[in-house]
Amino acid sequence: MTTQPHRHGPEELCDEGLELYGRALREGHVSSADVRTAPCLVGFGLLDPDVTDPDRLEPVAPALVLHRRLRASADRIADERQLEQRLAETLEPLMRIDGRRTATTDPPVISLLGGLDRINEAIATAMADASSELLAIQPYDGHNPASRLARSLGRDQALLDRGGRIRTLYQHTQRYSPAVTARYEQLDGDAEARTLDQVTERLVVIDRSVAFIPANRDRTLALEVRHPVLIDYFAITFDRLWHMAAPMYPETVQQPSLNGITPRQRAIAGLLVEGLTDAVIADRLGMNIRTARVHIAKLAATLGSESRAQLGYLIAESGILRQEGAAE
Repeated sequence: MTTQPHRHGPEELCDEGLELYGRALREGHVSSADVRTAPCLVGFGLLDPDVTDPDRLEPVAPALVLHRRLRASADRIADERQLEQRLAETLEPLMRIDGRRTATTDPPVISLLGGLDRINEAIATAMADASSELLAIQPYDGHNPASRLARSLGRDQALLDRGGRIRTLYQHTQRYSPAVTARYEQLDGDAEARTLDQVTERLVVIDRSVAFIPANRDRTLALEVRHPVLIDYFAITFDRLWHMAAPMYPETVQQPSLNGITPRQRAIAGLLVEGLTDAVIADRLGMNIRTARVHIAKLAATLGSESRAQLGYLIAESGILRQEGAAE
């Protein structure tokens, strides 16, 4: 029989360990074989070897263990405070240097953030200080958004609890995402979502005072922007896209089909006549390439096309793109 690995930190006690320690207090000892399932007891200082029997361990009084642990914690806190003092003494003279980088303590107007953890930390810090509004554009990146949405749920709800509002833009394909739908069902407050065929790259604007945008294709780098002119530009761009978008939550408005052509097929038709590849079309509309090809095939069947070149001609002749413009 294989013993399962002990899965918790050195400063924690598991249920097995607490149960075994209670038995040791009642019976006066436990065997070394018993402790194999809860080695944390020895590391935590709750059991000591029996000097007369190497195969047994005796319990240490809980009050004594508590005293030792509190003293160790106090010592660590004192060490941290001494480290803080040394850092202050080291850096304070440097802060008095008259230089371009030391002239102000205000955050830079544009900062480069590296790594997803650092980016998420910066967004979380900005959200913690927010009081009025979050504007977000969230394009589909080919991954299930459930984990990302779960991480942001608490900080978004906190903004709503403070009386703020949330406006988010997605691509039309995300109207049918269970993770996105579940997110809005969990949020309580002034949260709205709308969708478009195509959206810009990811954008987060918080209180119209700080924004975050990707700085590379895989979004492992981001710019934190605090320049007022750029913030205004991002917010105006968002507002104009918002007014063109179809409501998704809390009220859903479905786009009508025209002559058997669905809204998604019309969007694909518009990109096909631009000469874009299937991969680019899928990326623009927030779907995987297989789904895009299925829609292209259905569009071709509806229009009676037998080739890619003929499909472009039939799209132009059908007038479906002019119909789309009239409907909007």
